[in-house]
Amino acid sequence: MKLTLLLIFIFMSDTIIYDFNKDSSRSDWRIINDGVMGGESQGKFYIDTEGNGIFEGTISLENNGGFSSVRYGFDKINVNPQSTVSIRLKGDGKNYQFRIKDKYNNYYSYITTFKTTGEWQTIDIKLSDLYPSFRGRKLDLQNFNSNYFEEIVFLIANKKNESFKLTLDKIELI
Repeated sequence: MKLTLLLIFIFMSDTIIYDFNKDSSRSDWRIINDGVMGGESQGKFYIDTEGNGIFEGTISLENNGGFSSVRYGFDKINVNPQSTVSIRLKGDGKNYQFRIKDKYNNYYSYITTFKTTGEWQTIDIKLSDLYPSFRGRKLDLQNFNSNYFEEIVFLIANKKNESFKLTLDKIELI
């Protein structure tokens, strides 16, 4: 009985993926802009005075560009098919993609798009709803069904020239 209760507690407790604060390190996160393919978009990431993670910049469609992303890699986090990632954030009214990789070196990611409101909000993303994609193309593979993942990514690619700002407070697995 005690073991059963312990297992229930372990599986029901939340796992913090990243909780931003004034001591957070900007170096935990890596920017990848479309410059890797010749584009001119400029994204940056920093920790603001309130301790939030800020992903902001400009998207340019010049030279076949059009995206900016910020990535966070970590040791494997165990999940189950019912796991949900919960993100407390404040956007700018634009659409963003949330991406994960079960294996850091996979060429593809599992993705979904969410819309921000311009206010603080919590976005809940069920992992099994994430579909595989590579360079903007949906792959003929099943949705996410791994027992773990090793990377999360926020990406903006709305096919237009625009500035953007996404403020991140907390990312957790529930």
